[in-house]
Order: sequence, then structure tokens, then C-alpha cells
Amino acid sequence: MIISARVGWRDRVTGLNAGADEYIEKPFELEELIARLRSLLRRSCGKSNSILLHTDIEIDANCGLVRKAGTNVELTALEFRILNYLMYRPGRIVSQNELMDHIYSIDTMRDSNTVEVYIARLRKKLGRNTIRTVRGMGYRMG
Repeated sequence: MIISARVGWRDRVTGLNAGADEYIEKPFELEELIARLRSLLRRSCGKSNSILLHTDIEIDANCGLVRKAGTNVELTALEFRILNYLMYRPGRIVSQNELMDHIYSIDTMRDSNTVEVYIARLRKKLGRNTIRTVRGMGYRMG
């Protein structure tokens, strides 16, 4: 993604031809930047829309909705962020540190037990086998 103060169409074309997937001009709205970044992430994972599916779990990142077998599931903001992060990485092992880096800002006090607590809550809400623990390595979608 190119973020530039240059506003001419030739600059946009040059940037896209050079390999950029997105070109955003300054000044821009934060919401637009976030939407474009989400779009890039979906495309990089082979997703064309904001809905992710894993077995009978559906998550819509744009609306903040989670469904299990068609039934809405209420999640806290951190539970949602963890689930969304894991679902964007199907089959991949995600370490506890990687999850902590994703859910916390750099200057926040971190408790190593927090991720385990949220994973346990997600399992309770979505099913025991939804998120698997890979001993000594991290977690992955079941």
C-alpha cells in the first residue's frame, strides 16, 4: 500500500504499476485506511469479502458479528479480536506471544494468563474443539 501526498492520476498509476495493491492519498480518513487495510488482508488470505467461515462458525469483521451454526454468539471485544486473528490464519499455529502482541498495545501491562483465559471463554461459547492447543507452540483453529 502506498500512502502519498501526491494526488495526480499519473502518480497513482505509477505506484500501482510498480506493484502496489492500494494507493491512498493524503489527507485521508482513518476509517478509509482501516477499510483498505482489511481489504488487503482479505485478498492476501484469498478472501473476497469480510465474512470468514470455519466449519459452522461465521465471523463478519465489518459488522462485528459471530455466528455458530446460524445462531449469534455474543463476544467481548478481546474475544472477537482473538477469534478474528485466528480465523484469518486457518491451519496455522499462532503463538501466545503473537496473540498478545495483537490484542494489546505496546505500553499496556501484559499478563501471560490473559490469552489462556480468553481462549477458554471462546471454547465455552463456540465449542471445545473450535480452538486447539498445540503444546509448547500456541493455538490454531480446530
